[in-house]
Amino acid sequence: MQVLRTPDDRFEGLADYPFKARYAEVATPGGPALRLAYVDEGPSDADPVLLMHGEPSWSYLYRHIIPRLSGAHRVLAPDLIGFGRSDKPAAMTDYSYERHVAWMSDWLTGLDLSNITLFCQDWGGLIGLRLVAAFPERFARVIVANTGMPTGSGMTEGFRQWLELSQSIPVFPAGNIVSMGSLRDLGGDEIAAYDAPYPDESYKAGARIFPTFVPVTPQHPSVAENKAAWAVLERFDKPFLTAFSDGDPVSRGGDKVFQERVPGAKGQPHTIIEGGGHFLQEDKPAEIAALIDRFIAG
Repeated sequence: MQVLRTPDDRFEGLADYPFKARYAEVATPGGPALRLAYVDEGPSDADPVLLMHGEPSWSYLYRHIIPRLSGAHRVLAPDLIGFGRSDKPAAMTDYSYERHVAWMSDWLTGLDLSNITLFCQDWGGLIGLRLVAAFPERFARVIVANTGMPTGSGMTEGFRQWLELSQSIPVFPAGNIVSMGSLRDLGGDEIAAYDAPYPDESYKAGARIFPTFVPVTPQHPSVAENKAAWAVLERFDKPFLTAFSDGDPVSRGGDKVFQERVPGAKGQPHTIIEGGGHFLQEDKPAEIAALIDRFIAG
């Protein structure tokens, strides 16, 4: 496995992102250990808030949320392998849904995190909810936003269009993709920050292949694993909140599945984030931070 590492100077002076990188080694089933980067801000003895990003973003997505929470909470925002400041295996075949779950499981247990509040969006949910299912005793509560955990039953039209686009364009413009998935126009500095992890196309194997891993057909890998995870979530009775946005064609309506199937979702103050696109963290960071804080306090 060839592993690429983005030069540190690519991350210098990014807009509104002063956070120090911390690193942990994670094991690769059948391959080398990889360096996983993460933000860890706030009191080290406070209960952790875990913020998980998706495709093709990285922890930069949470730059306006982390400071709003880190005064009272320990806030952790990891970069998935292949994204952000984490290592990037160079071949698309180096990645799989199950490897991502294994990498993040290794990171979570290595830090021995417990009493976690999870906020997850996009692939942050597909992976983060697998962590909840694998280690339910480590999680105190969960907030899901614009995400899902499919088991081969089809796809929305919005996702179909994204899947086709992601696999056909010759250049994968990470920053512009995030901007298009937001309801506000990102500035040039912000778009550049989303492009920073990728000096050239060779660094984008993980970002490029990710959409193909979503198990939207019965033949997809990880269907059985996601069904097993759902069996755990259908017994998860800790507080479970949905906070989808009103402007995301990819995940629209996905909140109802969680509300109906997860016991901990019963009686919770589920909400729709108005004025938020797919990347609602870009559009409504103050509202999201306040929601997380209230959910913990309540």
